[in-house]
Amino acid sequence: MTGNTYGTPLPGMPKHRLTGRLIVVEGADGSGRTTEVGMLKEWLEVQGHAVVDTGLRRSTLVSEQIDQAKQGHTLAPTTMALFYAVDFADQLENKIIPAMSAGSTVLADRYIYTLMARAIARGASREWAQELYQFALVPDLVVFLEARTDILLHRAIMKYGSLDYWESGMDLSLSPDRFDSFFLYQDRLRKEFEWMAKPYGFHFIDANRHPDTVHSDVKRIVAPLYLKPSDRASRGRKAAAAPVPTSRAPSTAPA
Repeated sequence: MTGNTYGTPLPGMPKHRLTGRLIVVEGADGSGRTTEVGMLKEWLEVQGHAVVDTGLRRSTLVSEQIDQAKQGHTLAPTTMALFYAVDFADQLENKIIPAMSAGSTVLADRYIYTLMARAIARGASREWAQELYQFALVPDLVVFLEARTDILLHRAIMKYGSLDYWESGMDLSLSPDRFDSFFLYQDRLRKEFEWMAKPYGFHFIDANRHPDTVHSDVKRIVAPLYLKPSDRASRGRKAAAAPVPTSRAPSTAPA
């Protein structure tokens, strides 16, 4: 990782090469991201790699404030986007960059892509969202766990017993029925992830399957990141491995 960003870096961004790696696991709530991050972390540690995990609302600076602001169901879209941007920037500066500077692998359970999709779904332009997060590091790999909306619904009900107000987009007044709103909101997010797929290099994995099967596919695309140059050259001379099963290939570009 060279420490490249999508635009203007944070002030004080280290000039030296970041020797660690940044792997992002993206996907909707219920796609199995957290389960996969846990399994991937364990697998990498067994391989001898130091791993630090991170995710949304984990900043010691504003995570509690975000939770408090969301409790009243009155958080405005722009304020929400800026809250999350501060949360991300704080973690980037004080957790992600230091860990990568020390040679550790950072596993991100969601990254700027979810934050951008949420902001755009609530009225922000794609250009504004991209500008807001231009300071983000470009990951070494972005794995997107893609699951059908009905599967997401089933998993949410099984895990929580109900649908989350914000994850259902109830603040957008899409429908007075939370189930209908959930499907409409997830469709909005899906459309935003679709245009991000090509420019941000998403690797889609079919997440409708058992976690162990998903994990096997994720390992196959993560493993090459840790090959030595000599091993990588040798691998390239061999016959290509069987392709990783995906739900579909990225097909759209930015509007």
